[in-house]
Amino acid sequence: MTDNDIPPPACSLRVDVARQTLHLLSNGAAVKSWPVSTSKFGLGSEPGSFRTPLGRFRICGKFGAEAPPWAVFKSRLPTGEIASPGGEEDGVLTRILWLEGLEESNQNTRERYIYIHGTNQEHLIGEPASHGCVRLRNEDVMELFSMVPEGAGVEIA
Repeated sequence: MTDNDIPPPACSLRVDVARQTLHLLSNGAAVKSWPVSTSKFGLGSEPGSFRTPLGRFRICGKFGAEAPPWAVFKSRLPTGEIASPGGEEDGVLTRILWLEGLEESNQNTRERYIYIHGTNQEHLIGEPASHGCVRLRNEDVMELFSMVPEGAGVEIA
């Protein structure tokens, strides 16, 4: 059996870096899409690079299920603070989907704390602006969070 013989998982995600979009896939077909923001520093897996890694991943943790929109997280825990739009900080807001790399080239992704998360910089969604993570609008990440299970596959290309 080859990889081509293995059916796609029922639910997975694909991030299209060139188009700055994230697609929710059901059995390999896109069923919903959202605009995103990947790294303003480009693509790569080097530690400390603040780049968005490429390849295959899985969601190894979900955080913030009960948090209100715009809730600020530090170390995956809500701080009790509610963010305001804008600012220079690359805030981690609302929900977190923690990524784990499945390839040799991206196996440090979990240790780099690369997430799919909400942002205080919604005005930059649609263009590369993050510090390595995949950012969504806060309402969009809440919707996505409710639709995708822990363990779901993610492809960033």
